[in-house]
Amino acid sequence: MRIYLDNASTTQISQEVLDVMIPAMQAHYGNPSSIHAEGRQVRAAIENARKTIANQLNASIGEIFFTSGGTESNNMAIKCAVRDLGVKRIISSPIEHHCVLHTLDHLREHHGVEVHLLKVDAHGRINYEELATVLSMADAPKTLVSLMHANNEIGTLLDMNKVSELCQSNNALFHSDTVQTMTHFPIDVEELKIDFFSGSAHKFHGPKGVGFIYINGNNNIKPLLDGGSQERNMRGGTENVYGIVGIAKAMELACTNMSAWKETICDTRDYLIEQLKNRVEDIQFNTPLDEESLYTVLSVSFPKSDRSEMLLLGLDIAGISCSGGSACTSGSEKGSHVVEALNADPGRKTIRFSFSHYNTREDIDQLMVVLEKLVATKGEKVG
Repeated sequence: MRIYLDNASTTQISQEVLDVMIPAMQAHYGNPSSIHAEGRQVRAAIENARKTIANQLNASIGEIFFTSGGTESNNMAIKCAVRDLGVKRIISSPIEHHCVLHTLDHLREHHGVEVHLLKVDAHGRINYEELATVLSMADAPKTLVSLMHANNEIGTLLDMNKVSELCQSNNALFHSDTVQTMTHFPIDVEELKIDFFSGSAHKFHGPKGVGFIYINGNNNIKPLLDGGSQERNMRGGTENVYGIVGIAKAMELACTNMSAWKETICDTRDYLIEQLKNRVEDIQFNTPLDEESLYTVLSVSFPKSDRSEMLLLGLDIAGISCSGGSACTSGSEKGSHVVEALNADPGRKTIRFSFSHYNTREDIDQLMVVLEKLVATKGEKVG
């Protein structure tokens, strides 16, 4: 049986989610925009799902819009802020997900938007003093700060409250890519003042192809996708009904079990850290271990050796799924823009192990058996 340690890329859909999606596929076949009984039944299912998600975030149902996932949600927030809210400058970082960085490249090249990328340290942490300085520059144009809550490759956490306070005091908008942290940390929009953030179901045991964007009710933006009047005129196209039912159930389950699942995941991750420190030569971690981080992610830096060159492939052949970085590089040996931004030793091999509550210590024991065949262990010298 294979061992799956690539949960930051995508997660196994839970049986409880399937149990609500399959009946919806069978019975909820009406178009939610239709006024007949079948349409009204489906419309009710969508609005119940919206209410479920809004309740978990302490948001208004009018602030939740369903999308195809994190990429669309992040594009919508950033591009519509420029087009509709007068944003002329965006402050971000070099270790954001590609759906943010490529969006910034597009806006800079084709719309003349000024982009400032904050410096990051060896663990991907921004300098909050630099952020404050850039935000408070005299004659600064309307600004959007776009910073992810936790890095998807190394797990470094952003102090969301500090960034929110800096944005409020400088009349800047705040967007966060929260795809990796959604349901792993509580978010209460009554406490956290934020303009936009995103979620994607497949990151918390829901179906692929469905997500949502939170848009603070104070921000009046227009649709990114033109079409019909769906999603209260904010996103044209017939709704992904079964996906929407699935994301609501997945979020409800994950938020209800947040503490218990966190305890299980942290135990598995901490056990791997202990085993690596005790048994692998010259092991290093890109994930900051001396502070709170995204507990589902552990980025490990292995020393260069003859056997480690094809480490990712070797693990896959041995039945262990992990990645070298983000989902776009999972299963390949392609380098990571995140690790590169940390100024890490390019000769070392980085592997991202990412966990769910389905993982166990037994998985780690089997992983270590394989690793000890592929990398230098304590007391062993490998070429």
